[in-house]
Amino acid sequence: MTNEVLSEQIVLAIMVDDPELADRLTALLSDVPGIRVARGNEVGDVAVVSSPTAEEAPEQDAALTPREIQVLRLLAEGASNKSIARRLGISVHTVKFHVASLLYKLEAIGRTDAVTHAVRLGVIQL
Repeated sequence: MTNEVLSEQIVLAIMVDDPELADRLTALLSDVPGIRVARGNEVGDVAVVSSPTAEEAPEQDAALTPREIQVLRLLAEGASNKSIARRLGISVHTVKFHVASLLYKLEAIGRTDAVTHAVRLGVIQL
């Protein structure tokens, strides 16, 4: 029975910067049936992450344009530059420009990283 319970548990990683908040969350969630809080550097099935603070949020001059957000949403769907261009009625060159701008503004190293940063910042939802 113990093995059955363990296999059905969701491992929850708590990734917040505030140690006091992390401890409180761990205490609150440790008794919830079906949830086990991840230990140390253990990878969880799901994670609780802190919201970006004012310092972590993109600066106003780095705010994304409506078109960049459209491109970002299509990137999140896994669309290619050619597919994005067709769907938005713009050239592939313009898509590349928007992708480069997104990488710069989100301080990302690639398309997937840009989507990940945008989700963490609350710019888009998956």
